[in-house]
Amino acid sequence: MRKTDRYPVQGPNSLWQIYRTVSLWKGIRNFIFIQIARYSPSLRFKNWIYRRILGMKVGENTAFGLMAMVDVFFPERISIGSNSIIGYNTTILAHEYLIREYRLGDVIIGSNVLIGANTTILPGVTIGDHAVIGAGTVVTKDVAAYSFVAGNPMRVIREGRPELASEVQESEMRVSGEVSGSEEVRGNDSGALSRDGRDVTSVHQSHGE
Repeated sequence: MRKTDRYPVQGPNSLWQIYRTVSLWKGIRNFIFIQIARYSPSLRFKNWIYRRILGMKVGENTAFGLMAMVDVFFPERISIGSNSIIGYNTTILAHEYLIREYRLGDVIIGSNVLIGANTTILPGVTIGDHAVIGAGTVVTKDVAAYSFVAGNPMRVIREGRPELASEVQESEMRVSGEVSGSEEVRGNDSGALSRDGRDVTSVHQSHGE
């Protein structure tokens, strides 16, 4: 279950009223710096922007791939541990603007987490340490530490248990192609990944530098 705060609105839909809920100038400033970070080849410079300009909590040696997109309006609600990888073109959201309400939620990503390319993480989600998220996953609920999840809708491929750390490393290899962008694995239309490699999605991963 995602943990979000809900705020009802009257009149037009909540997105039409967005600048009643967040400063226009904050949005403009954040957008500019996020776009710089998305295309910057320097991982250190990206993290400096995320920490110092956007107010995110980002641990040591955490790497954001090329074109990773963080929440424009509420990036300060995103926290990521140490030594994690956020894959190419991944989106991390801390807000949802709906017809009759908007919702805000903290996103907490642990340490040593691998998030595959083109993943979308919704507001209010917690991802535990050493978790692996398959490429193209839509993360709609919490992910336990050491777990391997994938697909849209997201499903658990392997439950998390610390004693399976070696299998987590094996999953990382399958999901990321050793995070080199040089390996492509093709599977069925479900978008799910399996431990034996029979049902897997195409994966493209990039360091961003």
